[in-house]
Amino acid sequence: MAHKKEELKEGCYGDEVRDHILEFADNGGYEAIPEDEHEKWFTRFKFWGLFHQRSGQESYFMMRLTNASGILEPDQLRTIGEVAREYAKGPVENPEFGNGWIDLTTRQSVQLHWLKLEDVPEIWDKLESAGVHSRSAGGDTMRNISGCPLHGKAEEFVEAGPLLERFEEDLRKDDALANMPRKFNISASGCTVGCAQDSINDIGFEPATKEIGGEAVRGFNVRIGGGLGGRQPRAATPLDVFVRPENAYEVGRGFVELYHDYGNRQNRSKNRARFFAEDWGMEKIRETLQDEYVDFEMHTEGEDFREEYTYNAGRPVEAGQHDHVGVGDQKDGQNYVGLSVPVGRLPAEDAIELADLADEYGSGEIRLTRRQNPVIVDVADEDLEELLAEPILEEYPAEPSPFERGAMACTGTEFCSIALTETKGRMARMLRWFNKNVELPDDVGKIKMHYSGCTADCGQAMTADIGLQGMRARKNGEMVEAFDIGVGGGVGEDPSFIDWVQQRVPADEAPGAIRNLLEAYAAHRSEGQTFREWVEATAEEQLVEFCEPEETDFEAPYMADAKQSWYPFAESESAAAATGEESAAPSDD
Repeated sequence: MAHKKEELKEGCYGDEVRDHILEFADNGGYEAIPEDEHEKWFTRFKFWGLFHQRSGQESYFMMRLTNASGILEPDQLRTIGEVAREYAKGPVENPEFGNGWIDLTTRQSVQLHWLKLEDVPEIWDKLESAGVHSRSAGGDTMRNISGCPLHGKAEEFVEAGPLLERFEEDLRKDDALANMPRKFNISASGCTVGCAQDSINDIGFEPATKEIGGEAVRGFNVRIGGGLGGRQPRAATPLDVFVRPENAYEVGRGFVELYHDYGNRQNRSKNRARFFAEDWGMEKIRETLQDEYVDFEMHTEGEDFREEYTYNAGRPVEAGQHDHVGVGDQKDGQNYVGLSVPVGRLPAEDAIELADLADEYGSGEIRLTRRQNPVIVDVADEDLEELLAEPILEEYPAEPSPFERGAMACTGTEFCSIALTETKGRMARMLRWFNKNVELPDDVGKIKMHYSGCTADCGQAMTADIGLQGMRARKNGEMVEAFDIGVGGGVGEDPSFIDWVQQRVPADEAPGAIRNLLEAYAAHRSEGQTFREWVEATAEEQLVEFCEPEETDFEAPYMADAKQSWYPFAESESAAAATGEESAAPSDD
């Protein structure tokens, strides 16, 4: 029997949903949607990147945009910023971030909040006039495609741009494949840094080489079935397939069609592609692809470059690029400048100013990374010093602190109905506190700290040096916001997921626990040892002991219930607050 979500999508999903959104918008917006049809239409709206914000924020919507592999062409960030300035205004200001801002996402795109449905047609007109759209940005479909944000700019072993573009134009825009069993993530990268994080995608194409007919051929190896969430993370499994660049699209499309045709539509907690891949196994999938979906003979996998991966791989800074923050070389002799935006939130005016800087010092193009940061590209040597001296770079530096450089955070209870804790504001406060209260060895250039408001893990806590997941706990007889704290995650050659060392730590005791852990790392590490390496070399019992919760002078707002702390919210107690139970609800449902 099909899951209820399948029934809600039945009869209208994909491109045709847009006409209904426009009709509702023209006839009064939120109020035009029959109350008994909210669930049905909100499920369908997601395909167009339109998410109704949580209960208590009735009539307000979030819009997720899509721009494959993080490319924002000249004027696009400015347009997004202008839309945010005009339309993304809540009933009150966020005490940490004000009103009218954009969120940079972990899939190299942008989210806008506090939108009114009646404004959506005009918002779409403004965005689409600049080439920005929201189609296929949410729901059970192919999400924004991730890749190296510097493809075409930095050195690549194999050029990934044409493949990424074809996935975007020919695959994601195919309405026949709009209704997938669940959301589906695609990545492709031609660089040897590993920045597309292929190991946590439903299908990933990574650079490889193989001898075919006596010739060394450059192309891609294929991995499938990676993903996070629900405390059931999976690293993608090699499919034992190597493809030439000109054949890669057909294999990618083939697996999308296979999952579309055979994927589980009954049990949503077990129907992501990672469970499908586990259930079928690599041999059956490979044989089915060959027999039913691919019309050329696939080769077995070639030699990969995973041993060279440095992106979020827990390796020393001198080993290579571990993010895209800072100044780097482009293959054309120009430079890119990656800026640190802690927790990925940019006020609209700052987004517009960054667009102005990209015009003034570069080509106007901006790239977005999987770590919620923007990169200004095409900066000439003679312009670097002046760009780096711009006042706004004091707020979003190219050389941030190790904590700011490694920070990521999901949306949290501010807007997400399944989150258990507030995230972005709290993480911003914690970063300032760590900067003042924790001293790291001089050779430690980053501590990757990721914060997810629940087990769906949109903040990718499972792949962090220190991963935080929102929970609830009792303290002094009161239910409060809390964290589970894990350590030792990362991708790279051998992806690993965090091991939990403390659970349900009240939010006001968590910074002290993390400080104690980091002080132990500084005191006991070997020379040059990264945090991930130190965790791997340290007994679990010791890590638990080092990470001792402690009350400090850290001021922890929103302890009782972030959902009612600073903006108008429903009077009724939230389900999360009422139960205090762990949620395994999947992301974006």
